[in-house]
Amino acid sequence: MQPQQSAVPDDSAGLGEPSRPLPIAQVNVGMSVVDAAGEPIGTVSAVQQPGTHVRPDAPAVTVDRLMATGYLRIDVTGLGAADAYASGEQVAHVSEGAPGVVTLTVRGEALLSRAG
Repeated sequence: MQPQQSAVPDDSAGLGEPSRPLPIAQVNVGMSVVDAAGEPIGTVSAVQQPGTHVRPDAPAVTVDRLMATGYLRIDVTGLGAADAYASGEQVAHVSEGAPGVVTLTVRGEALLSRAG
């Protein structure tokens, strides 16, 4: 009989925390952002890690979730485009380099627009 695989990442440190960092931990200001289909969205203009106390300028109903999961503020490409927010849960992959690319798990239309 095969041992069951756990859906929780390996806890090699024994502290109840995943041994690999969350993708959002690799995000830096200035990185390019693409959506799940590979379409360019914009550039990271701010990043806050999970558990932040920095409130985003986002719709009130989503502020607590963004603060809990961490978030990216994205300077959206296009004339008159408002900034958008992606939660830490929406960061699928980060490719480091110059400038680096953040790939999201959602399409651009699913991102939260800045309040205002």
